[in-house]
Amino acid sequence: MDFEQMKTQLLELLNNRTLINATISQPRQKSNELKRVKLKPIDLRGVYTIQIEYQYERILKHANVALEEFPTHLEALLEQFRQIHAEFSTEKVHIQLSKKNKVLWKSDKTAEIKQVNLSHNRKKQYLLDDATAYPFLIRLGVQTEDGKVKKQKYDKFKQINRFVEFIDDSLEYLPKDRQIRILDFGSGKSYLTFALYHYLKVEKGFNIRVTGLDLKKEVIEECNRIAQDLNYDDLEFLVGDINDFNEETAVDMVVTLHACDVATDMALARAVKWGAKVILSVPCCQHELNRQLQAPALDVMVQHGLIRERFASLATDAIRAELLSLVGYDAQLLEFIDMENTPKNILIRAYFTGKKPSEEQRAKYNAFIQFLSATPFLENELRDYLQ
Repeated sequence: MDFEQMKTQLLELLNNRTLINATISQPRQKSNELKRVKLKPIDLRGVYTIQIEYQYERILKHANVALEEFPTHLEALLEQFRQIHAEFSTEKVHIQLSKKNKVLWKSDKTAEIKQVNLSHNRKKQYLLDDATAYPFLIRLGVQTEDGKVKKQKYDKFKQINRFVEFIDDSLEYLPKDRQIRILDFGSGKSYLTFALYHYLKVEKGFNIRVTGLDLKKEVIEECNRIAQDLNYDDLEFLVGDINDFNEETAVDMVVTLHACDVATDMALARAVKWGAKVILSVPCCQHELNRQLQAPALDVMVQHGLIRERFASLATDAIRAELLSLVGYDAQLLEFIDMENTPKNILIRAYFTGKKPSEEQRAKYNAFIQFLSATPFLENELRDYLQ
């Protein structure tokens, strides 16, 4: 078999869509910074696609390539590497190339036909696999250089995966015909911001532009450096708070994590006014209702400071979810991570549906607010939308 015959036969196997995975290795030049390349088929919004993972010394890069465009990429890879291990549904193929492109082709056919898995998930329980190296997790210190989750960071890894599950559940509400605009208020060290970007951009192939906003200048500068090193071109971090951000007139997704007290309400109000299709919010430090609460019928319970604080926190999030429902969102309160890891484990998830509230729903909300003697900040912010 000569070189051209090898390419033809290999492309024929690929065109049959029987690829399970492949590794291209042994660089022709020792100076080549690209050490190996891995291939796997994925279903990208209904289109059969080859995902190419470029493995450099310290970082990984990904590209999703349509099958009809893959021959050009294969040509470039064969110029750089001399070995291919590929597994197809009915056989395993090993290809070794000499310096002058003489071909050694070995095929191990199997009687057992394997199923081609086009899912992005390596393991059912995690959307981000704990046995796969992710450049952003390595840079953020969650994984070691060889892709193992650090023992002391496993809770953070689980939190990231839980957040990615919420992102995955939200995909149907995001636009498919244009760039998706996403804002993250209070991004902090940005573990979840990077996870959001990686999952939507790299894993799912969405056209997105993400901005993280935080008040800590040093943290923002470091996050921008990491984004640049990872070639996350559509991810930026800016110094500022929710009130000062006036750069946008429309946003598709708003994420707000641990914004303190009414800062969460400011972010929720902004999201509504921007017409956000998806809102994901993990509140923090709900003091507003605690200060206002006057409900004699609850005195037996709320006379205790600890209980009063917890009740006010839960009631505040229930009020926020109900207000979002009253302005056209399908809003839910969900457990973010296990209570044993942090008490701040409630996530408000809201999808815009445009559904009009019933008079009964409005009446129940008003009765609850009157019972607590509350004047919620968010209600005042959304007054024009509650008419």
